[in-house]
Amino acid sequence: MGFETKHITPDIKLSQFEGRFFKTEVVFEHHILVWFISGETKIIQADATYIFKAGDIFLLPRNQLTTVINYPKDGKPHKAVAMYLTKERLKDFYSRHKATGNLRPLKKVYIFKKHPLLESCFASLLPYFDLNENLPQNIASIKIEEAISILRAIDKDVDGLLANFGEPGKINLSDFMERHYMFNMTMEKFSYLTGRSVATFRRDFKKVFNKTPQKWLTEKRLELAHYQISVKQAKPSDVYLEAGFENLSHFSFVFKNHFGYSPNSLSSKIVSASD
Repeated sequence: MGFETKHITPDIKLSQFEGRFFKTEVVFEHHILVWFISGETKIIQADATYIFKAGDIFLLPRNQLTTVINYPKDGKPHKAVAMYLTKERLKDFYSRHKATGNLRPLKKVYIFKKHPLLESCFASLLPYFDLNENLPQNIASIKIEEAISILRAIDKDVDGLLANFGEPGKINLSDFMERHYMFNMTMEKFSYLTGRSVATFRRDFKKVFNKTPQKWLTEKRLELAHYQISVKQAKPSDVYLEAGFENLSHFSFVFKNHFGYSPNSLSSKIVSASD
C-alpha cells in the first residue's frame, strides 16, 4: 500500500503510509503543523536532522528545502495529521491580532513534542476523518485559529515566523548551495530560493563555481556519501537518500564511475580495517 490521504478541508489532512519507507524532497508553500499518531519521520534540512515519533508535534516553515523520509514503526503504519497555515489565513489572523516577541524571520523547525493543548486540538479532528465527512468551513477556521493561538501561547517567538509574509530575496549563491547541495531540487526551485530567474541562476552559478549546476551537485553529493561511508562508517544503503540520490543502484553506478570503486567495496574495506 502507498500513501493514503484523507482531507476534511483543503488545509487539514490525515495521511497514512504502510510501505517500507517513503521519501520526498520539498519546498513547502505554506507552514505545516504536524501531529504524529504512529510511525517515524526523519526531517533533513541544511543545518539539522530531526527524528520524530508517535505523539510528537512540530511546525515546518515554508520556503525551506526539506527532505522528508517516512517509516512505519513497531508494526504500525506511518500516520499523521497535518494542518496547513496558509499566508492568506495568517494575514487574516494578524490583521486582528498584534504580533509580539522576536519579529525577525526564524527558519528553524519548531518542536512541541507531546504538548497537551496542541494534542487536544488535533485529537478533536479525528472523528471527522472517521466519518468521511467534510469539516464545516466555520469549524475548520475555528480549529486552525485555535492552533495558531496555542502556538503563540507556548512559543513567544513563533510570530517571527507566522507573521512574516516576505518572499525569498537575492542571497549569496555560494553560501546557499554549500548548505543545500544534498537536496534533489529542480533548477527552478534553487533559482526561486536564491532570488533569481533560472537564466540568472545558471549564469551566476558558472561564475561562482566554474561548473554547471548538475556537475557540481553530483560531485558534492558523492563527496558527502564518501565521507559518510569512509569516516562515519555508514552503510551505503543508509547514505544514498540523505546524499541526494533517488535509488541505490543509480548511486552505486555513479559512485563507482567517479571514484573507481563501488560504495560497497569501500564500506567492506573500512569494516575490515577496523576489525
